[in-house]
Amino acid sequence: MRTVLTRCRGLLRALGLRWKIAILLAVGCSLVAVAIGVLIHQARAAQIGDAARASATAQLIRVRQVYELTGRLDFDKVGEADARIDCPELPGPLRAAALDGERTTYLDMSGRHPAVWAARPIGGDHVLSVRQSLADDRAELSDLDRRLVAYGAVVVALAAIGGALLASRLSRELRTAAEIARRISAGELDARIGPPGVPGTRDEVAELSSAVDTMAASLQQRLEAEQRFTADVAHELRTPLTGLHTAAELLPPGRPTELVRDRVAALRTLTEDLLEVARLDANREEAQLEVHRLGPLVESITRRSGVAAEVVGGQEPARVRTDVRRLERILANLLANARRHGAEPVTVTVSGTTVTVRDRGPGFPEKLLREGPQRFLTGAAERGQGTGLGLTIAVGQAQVIGARVTLTNPAPSGASAAVALPPG
Repeated sequence: MRTVLTRCRGLLRALGLRWKIAILLAVGCSLVAVAIGVLIHQARAAQIGDAARASATAQLIRVRQVYELTGRLDFDKVGEADARIDCPELPGPLRAAALDGERTTYLDMSGRHPAVWAARPIGGDHVLSVRQSLADDRAELSDLDRRLVAYGAVVVALAAIGGALLASRLSRELRTAAEIARRISAGELDARIGPPGVPGTRDEVAELSSAVDTMAASLQQRLEAEQRFTADVAHELRTPLTGLHTAAELLPPGRPTELVRDRVAALRTLTEDLLEVARLDANREEAQLEVHRLGPLVESITRRSGVAAEVVGGQEPARVRTDVRRLERILANLLANARRHGAEPVTVTVSGTTVTVRDRGPGFPEKLLREGPQRFLTGAAERGQGTGLGLTIAVGQAQVIGARVTLTNPAPSGASAAVALPPG
């Protein structure tokens, strides 16, 4: 029994909301239909029984009157009843009650020949009885049961269909809300479910839709404010950094001058990265797509990156439709990330329209693989120190050119970043 219940629960969990509501409505209506049907059946059966007992008793009185006037039964039937003295088919309990001096009846609707009996004592140890057939009444009751079952099935079917239609509308609205929520989480902050609900409405789905739209609007405002702040800070830093860079170039040669120039260059790089991230977040980047052979293009980008990496598949004939400047930005960031946080050897593999950059270091942190790149977060300490903007920019530029970046930790060690490009 437990196994059956467990399977039913598992099946119910696997069904969608629409089918769950339809099934629950059908089950509820079935229980109500069965209860009403049983009540109607019992009421009609009691009505038939009472009428049959009254009729049999009336027939017995008439038969007794004839017998007392004539001393015998001039006929075997009186109306619809069979009248006999000491009938051998008389039920035992009824015979015993009649011999005790009672006038009583006996109803049998379950046998092969349904009937009602009425009996009373007569002439000492004799019993006068009347038997009336109830075959027609049982047939009528059976016909009533069949009609109740048919009507109940129709009601249950209509309830299931109505429940499915109602649940389908509810499910469609909830799926729309879920889809909008997924689009918002994917970065489409201006996505909305629909117009706000009517004030004072008690529709839970409308309240949910309004809450999701309100949340999306609030989230959009906060993110846009953050993007504006990042862009403004980076833009304001540009002017003093340019002057600082010029001043650093005028310093006399020496170790302190090298340190100053190095830090100024790092600040300029960080500022440019922040501006690029702000443009990517604001969806202001537009790609200039052209068709290129991927293998030679990757070899050229790798040489210009300054990272000592081996290129495998540089002669691949595959062509891709991409923006060369943005692809170079993606691969340069991935190569720099491999050099800074990984370990040699670093390999760049071209296979079809996919470019894979792999190192032999400790690999990407699990949180980064699970949640994706996040700015100013490099993950575990063994991946080194940094701003975390390199992977963020690579993923953002890949979206601009219609590519997809997949980060993995292949066995036995190392980190792998695969860039899948659209074919040319």
